[in-house]
Amino acid sequence: MQIEEVLNIFASDNPNPGIELDFVNNYTLVVAVVLSAQATDVMVNKITPPLFAICDTPEKMVALGEEKLKEYVKRINYFNTKAKNIISLSKVLVEKFHSTVPNNFDALVTLPGIGRKSANVILASAFGAPTMAVDTHVKRVANRMGFSNSKDPERVEQDLLKVIDIKWRPRAHQWLVLHGRYICKALKPKCPECKVSKYCKLYNMV
Repeated sequence: MQIEEVLNIFASDNPNPGIELDFVNNYTLVVAVVLSAQATDVMVNKITPPLFAICDTPEKMVALGEEKLKEYVKRINYFNTKAKNIISLSKVLVEKFHSTVPNNFDALVTLPGIGRKSANVILASAFGAPTMAVDTHVKRVANRMGFSNSKDPERVEQDLLKVIDIKWRPRAHQWLVLHGRYICKALKPKCPECKVSKYCKLYNMV
């Protein structure tokens, strides 16, 4: 199958892809993921080091408080809402999960600011779960390559889970993210540089 060939090429180039968000433990990963919504990983990584130096547990974040947190994250998009969600989810983690990030989807999506995509990112990055998180990059690559015809992220997720063998997960998510971020860009895809262009449905239609 073509997707198997594509993933083999990605694996040859980058055997162990990792999330580009910086974090120090599972809790700070959750915080970074919340901050990354509609923001770049580069910007998140610029603002989190001083925050994580003093707040690497939900208890410390709750003690910091929403107003002081805003001072650390005010350069990020939607910082007011994100600060509120981070304080709220930190309280939930303390009160309901013994200050531990849960390792199951249903529990994660109960946390303020954590939706389906974010929960899958956390499961894959923190616990190595065989999930398929679908962001704008993954959706774009899946559509262009012909792995999914849907514009709905959840449907794209299900389509990818059907065609990507479990042995490739969760690395496949990161490969597709990186490919979409650096090669298969939204406005100016670098098709001449793409090592998997011969498998691309859109490229071969041109």
